[in-house]
Amino acid sequence: MILAIDMGNTNTVIGGIDEEKTYFIERVTTDQNRTDTEYAVAIKNVLEMHQIHSDSIEGAILSSVVPPLNSTILRAVEKAVGVSPLLVGPGIKTGVNILMDNPKTVGSDMIVDVVAASHEHPLPLVVIDMGTATTLSVADKHGNYIGGVILPGLRVSLNSLSGKTAQLPYISLEVPDKVIGKNTIDCMRAGIIFSNVDMIDGILDRMEKELKETPTVIATGGLARFITPLCRHRIIYDDALLLKGLLILYRKNTQ
Repeated sequence: MILAIDMGNTNTVIGGIDEEKTYFIERVTTDQNRTDTEYAVAIKNVLEMHQIHSDSIEGAILSSVVPPLNSTILRAVEKAVGVSPLLVGPGIKTGVNILMDNPKTVGSDMIVDVVAASHEHPLPLVVIDMGTATTLSVADKHGNYIGGVILPGLRVSLNSLSGKTAQLPYISLEVPDKVIGKNTIDCMRAGIIFSNVDMIDGILDRMEKELKETPTVIATGGLARFITPLCRHRIIYDDALLLKGLLILYRKNTQ
């Protein structure tokens, strides 16, 4: 089993995975004020919660969109399980050609998503990753990463709406029964949820036109399970997609 870690702006996903199965997926808060020891304790706690001994961890790999925390997490993993993790970034072999103006600026999570999706699904494809930001990453029929879309995530939009308006409250995200809300909270929920549903459908329509064929669409991220079932496009949900990609990259760079 390897320890696969995806460090996002809001949450850090910690997973245990091998070719047989995904053993666990847990999320901890990403906090730049935490020390490596505090993150090491968090990792230890996750392993203990799932009754996994550190000796069963053969290696580790980190994907990060928070560069200031990279060294902290790398040291934390060494303290927690005694292995030195790989870091997804320049120099790591991905097997994916990145056809962008500046490939170094592409988020490592977007590349890892495409690596995993290309391994399991027909090309061309689009990967929707719904976190702090919502990203749509596109691989063409040859498996090249050709670009994508980045837009505010659901919670970012919701918090902005509540924080910038005097009379709109902070609310939980739930799918309303109707589009036309009968109270302020349901109106807000309908606006956030259904605007994202229609936005994703609309972007996928435009991507199909540019690709001149219908791509396979895969979604991941904690919020995707609320949105994608409401879309008219067929979207495959895979919460472990990025961890699968990290496993592929770990094998590719250690064998």
